[in-house]
Amino acid sequence: MLAWVSVSGRASGAQDAPVQIRDAWVRWLPGDLPAGGYLTLVNSSDRPSSLVAASCPDYAEVSLHRSRNIAGTARMMPVHDITVAAHSTLAFAALGYHLMLTHPSKPLKPGDRVPVTLSFAGGSSVTVLFELRPPAAGADAPDMPDMPGMAH
Repeated sequence: MLAWVSVSGRASGAQDAPVQIRDAWVRWLPGDLPAGGYLTLVNSSDRPSSLVAASCPDYAEVSLHRSRNIAGTARMMPVHDITVAAHSTLAFAALGYHLMLTHPSKPLKPGDRVPVTLSFAGGSSVTVLFELRPPAAGADAPDMPDMPGMAH
């Protein structure tokens, strides 16, 4: 799914920084298990742009996370912001940046769409519909290693 959304905001308080958002989706998991949100941010401006928060009415909490493989163990940790360099693209991935969506407020299933509001430094925000996909979605991607011993 290729859905582009543009958001204009202030980067470093000086100049509008357009950010395009595409391929927004959530790896749905059953019950109260946390879900992972993925998207691609495209910054075509001359300045970096930082995603600083996310929220969704269908989940009690949405936080920014980064997973990394450290000494053979995948470790996930919250981050305060995710910066996209000027004239660059950042694709979220299971072993990389992602959104962590926890405690769904209603029953959800693959095929549903949930609105996620992305907030950027400088005060701009945009709401994007994220498609819920089944647990195996993206499993064949090279960034989806077998992750035994996942530490949080």
